Amino acid sequence: MKKYLNEFKKELESKINDNHKFTSKEIELINFKIRNFQHERLIHLLVTLFYAIFAILFIFLSVILPYFLIPCFICLIFLFFYVKHYFFLENTVQYLYTLYDKIVED
Repeated sequence: MKKYLNEFKKELESKINDNHKFTSKEIELINFKIRNFQHERLIHLLVTLFYAIFAILFIFLSVILPYFLIPCFICLIFLFFYVKHYFFLENTVQYLYTLYDKIVED
């Protein structure tokens, strides 16, 4: 997903810098892709929240029963990478909004 998003972003940036005139079909396709990225972002937000809830649950359980420390650490590791990926999605989609605004302005 990161590679696809970065390539899409670079493609749009290069077209904007080259003063490419976007057709209505191209604008619809860009809008469609941005909406799909928004859905991807929502799904990753939900998964991240569930990992955070499970991490908190395992932290509380590990206080009572120490053998819950292993799933707690595993969950925290996954949570770290999900948060990192979610922030990448969030920032990139917001940047795509600004690119889309530049496209529509022209």
